[in-house]
Amino acid sequence: MVYDILIVGGGIVGAGSARDAALRGLKVALVEQGDLASGTSSRSSKLVHGGLRYLQQGEFSLVFEAVSERRVLLDIAPHLVNPLGFIFPVYKSAKIGPFALNLGMWIYDGLSLFRSPKIHKNLSAREVFEEEPGLARDGMRGAQLYYDCSTDDARLTLEAALDAELHGAELHTWTKVVALVRDDGGRVVGARVRDAHTGEERELNARVVINATGPWTDKVRSPNSEAPPLLRTTKGVHIVVPRERLPLRHAVVCTHPTDKRVLFAIPWGDRTYIGTTDTDYEGDPSDVAATGADVIYLLGCMETYFPGARLTTDDVLATWAGLRPLISSTGTASSVSREHEILVDADGLITIAGGKLTTFRKMAAEVVDRAVELLRLTGALTKRLVEAYTDRNALPGAVGWPEDDDASRVEALVRGVVPLDDATCACLVGTYGTRAVDVARLIAADQTGGEVLVEGRPERLAQVDFAVHREHARTVTDVLLRRTQLYYRDGDQGLAAAPKVAARMQGLLGWSDERRDGEVVAYAAEVARSRRWRGELG
Repeated sequence: MVYDILIVGGGIVGAGSARDAALRGLKVALVEQGDLASGTSSRSSKLVHGGLRYLQQGEFSLVFEAVSERRVLLDIAPHLVNPLGFIFPVYKSAKIGPFALNLGMWIYDGLSLFRSPKIHKNLSAREVFEEEPGLARDGMRGAQLYYDCSTDDARLTLEAALDAELHGAELHTWTKVVALVRDDGGRVVGARVRDAHTGEERELNARVVINATGPWTDKVRSPNSEAPPLLRTTKGVHIVVPRERLPLRHAVVCTHPTDKRVLFAIPWGDRTYIGTTDTDYEGDPSDVAATGADVIYLLGCMETYFPGARLTTDDVLATWAGLRPLISSTGTASSVSREHEILVDADGLITIAGGKLTTFRKMAAEVVDRAVELLRLTGALTKRLVEAYTDRNALPGAVGWPEDDDASRVEALVRGVVPLDDATCACLVGTYGTRAVDVARLIAADQTGGEVLVEGRPERLAQVDFAVHREHARTVTDVLLRRTQLYYRDGDQGLAAAPKVAARMQGLLGWSDERRDGEVVAYAAEVARSRRWRGELG
């Protein structure tokens, strides 16, 4: 078989590109060396936003593109993309005063054509403390309350990939590209790939190959480091603390007291997360992790903005670290543009790099446009394509979602299948959207599926079955880190649940006892990597 397009990389851009191409009627395959979203796309700030700080850098076109895409994602994935209020406090020491900030907010709302979830609002100092009583009081002049959106980045990626599959794309996860395949003229015509679990190798042939590998972009383009690097990778770290230690009603925009970088404190159910850092990174993308310095940096900012919380390293439940695949440039890490770039090398390999989570759909459309142009130029496109309409077609969990965005109506459908408590219904609907009904059917059909994964939490064993059979989960880490979020949300990061999940997956996938036990060890190693920073602090 020869595919029209082979996409290397199962992050948000690769998944979005597969979806776009499949909806056009192209024959598509996607390969990913690990799990879907296992790299940068599950380690972002989990926001769908316009990028308010880009206004200060004069990148109006980037902001316009991002706020436009924010509206699209609210429409096609309302179960995953949720409006979130942001408070931007202004203190006497701030370089930008209330008037200038308010003007910036009007520009921000205007660039969205006033289609933000809500129009921004001026808050007096008294109103700020009513909204967020924990904020530092000395020097408070007021704040702006504006709206962007939060998301589950890993699930957004997953559902884009699943929608691609529903429209004919083939997904090959845990499949590593060991070499690009070239014809006699040196043109890239596919890839030799290896299954990470069986070691089996095979060739996938394609008329066009797209490199959408994020931090691995340069390695795929030029494995022998012959070409100058396209990317400048920067590391972003987040930390998670219990909500009761830093209770918030809104996300809070903070400016770090030492380097004036903007970062956020964000409410996240029964947790609060804080981030992000932005520092250059030159190590192995597979081994990126928080350092002790990263954690201290983030806690130092919270000490300034929330002095009464008295957060310490003992409050940090989990961390995550991801890499931004930015286009190479000079200047500080934070000043590097978030614009994307599409390159076609002399061998025909198409590479897309840069960009941000919010604009993935538009990036995907542009790179598939370029691939179609190449197919036409080479005479390889013999069929008529249709419009993809990726801005109108709902993602799988949003099919049948209430037009008024009332999640309780979907929760009622879940209860109609099997009686579940409110917390579990909310968890399932918030995770799967309308597909939560399918998970409920699994629980109704097998009472063991109703067992909780962690005592006192809402996640159920049936979610493991659903992850394996319907969502391409192949490891315990896939389930605990990306299909559920126990890695971040559970007090011990899901370690106690790992043996139960491994035993369930053994029955579903026919693992040996050795593979089952090895999966538990591998998950423990993933958790240990996220805690490695503690050893640096003694």
